[in-house]
Amino acid sequence: MGNLILKNARQLVTCAGAAPRRGLDLGTVQVIEDGALIVQGGIIDMVGTTEAIEDKLAHGHWYEDPEEFTTIDASGQVVVPGFVDPHTHACFTGYRHDEVELRLGGRKYLDILAAGGGILSTVQKVRDCEEGALADETYRRLLLMLSLGTTTVEVKSGYGLDMESELKILRAIAKAAEMAREQLTVVPTFMGAHAVPRELKSEPGEYVERLCREMIPRVAESGLARYCDVFCEEEVFGPVQARRILKTAQEHGLGAKIHADEIGECGALDVALELGAASADHLLVTGEAGIRKLADSETCAVLLPGTAFCLRSGRYAAGRRMVDQGCAVALATDCNPGSCFTESMPLVMAMACFGMGLTPAEALNAATINAAHAIGLADQLGSLEEGKAGDLVLLDSPDYRHLVYHFGINQVGMVVKKGEIVYVRD
Repeated sequence: MGNLILKNARQLVTCAGAAPRRGLDLGTVQVIEDGALIVQGGIIDMVGTTEAIEDKLAHGHWYEDPEEFTTIDASGQVVVPGFVDPHTHACFTGYRHDEVELRLGGRKYLDILAAGGGILSTVQKVRDCEEGALADETYRRLLLMLSLGTTTVEVKSGYGLDMESELKILRAIAKAAEMAREQLTVVPTFMGAHAVPRELKSEPGEYVERLCREMIPRVAESGLARYCDVFCEEEVFGPVQARRILKTAQEHGLGAKIHADEIGECGALDVALELGAASADHLLVTGEAGIRKLADSETCAVLLPGTAFCLRSGRYAAGRRMVDQGCAVALATDCNPGSCFTESMPLVMAMACFGMGLTPAEALNAATINAAHAIGLADQLGSLEEGKAGDLVLLDSPDYRHLVYHFGINQVGMVVKKGEIVYVRD
C-alpha cells in the first residue's frame, strides 16, 4: 500500500457520493479542475484542487516522512476512479471463434448450447486443463484488464460443472488473484449453475440436487467464493430451481446473483428481488413492470451491452428507461470466450451510451461506484474520496467524456492501485 501525491490534473473526476447512484444522481460526477489528491497507506487522505492541497501542505498538514511519497504530475491528464467490472467469466481456457460464424449464419445462443457447443465446449477444455495453467491464463487476462483501467473485477467459475472441476476453477481464480494482489482486487463467484453438464443432460433435477446438497456446502466451506450465481432461463435453470439454488447458497453464507431476463422473462427477476440478490444481470428483455419493481429494490441492475452487441440480439437492455425509473444501474464486460470476449470497460461504456442511451457521466458512475455496489465493495472503493482505496486511472485525454466519444483506443496512461503505480503504458 503506497503513499502518493497527485497534482495538476486537468480534470479529477471523483464519482463521490452515496452508493448506489440512481436517477438524476447517476448523471452527476464531481469534476475538479486542476485536481489533486493524496493517498497515505493505500487510502485516500485528501481530495481537492492543487492549490488547496498545496496550501494545506505548506501550512503544516504534512506527514512524518515526506520522502516516502511518490509525486505524480498529472498535467494535461484526466483522473478517474479505477474501473470496477462486476460480471466476468474470465477464468477459462480455449476459444470459441467458430461460434461467431454460426451466429452470423442465424444460429441462436441456446441452439448452439443444446447441440453441445457454447458453454459446454468450454467446460471440456477447462476440465482438461491443469490448475496452474488455468491460473496463469487467468492472470494474463487480469493484466490486460488492468491495462484498460480495471482495478477491481468479479470472476465466476462455471466452466467445470462438477465438484472437483468447479473447485479447481475457484482455486485457479484464487491463485490468479494472489499473483495480481498488488494490481487488482478480485471477487470470486461460484457459478456451478451455469449449465447442466453433458453427462446429466437428461437428468437436470439430479444436477440441481448435487448443487444444493454437495457442491454449494463444499464451496462455502472452502472459502473460495463470496457469491453464488445462476443462469436462470427456462431451457437452463428455471425460476423454481434458481430459487432453491440461491436460497441454499444464502443459507451457507454466500451472496446471491442471477443471470436474469437475458433471453426471456421467466421469473428470474422476481427470484432476485424475493431473495434480495446483490445484482440481477443482463436484463435484456426486462419489461416495464420488471423495471418498476427493480427500481423499488436494493438489487443492482448489471447491464452487459457488449453481450447484446456480440449476440446480435437486435436490442439492448432498456438502460435509459432503468435510469429514469430509478434503478441502480451498473455496467460490466461479461468477459467470456463465447458471447462477449472483451476485457475493456471503456468500450462497454461507449456501448452503453450509443446502444442504451446513457450519458458519459452516467456510464462512468455505472462503471465505478455503482459497479462497486454490485459486488458489495462501494464502502471501500469505486470513487475518489477520503477514506477509500487509492485506486485511480490517469487518462491521456482532454476530458473524461472522451472515454465514450473517442472509443476503440486505449486512453489509459497510468493505473494506480492503493497508492502504488501498477501500470504505465509504454
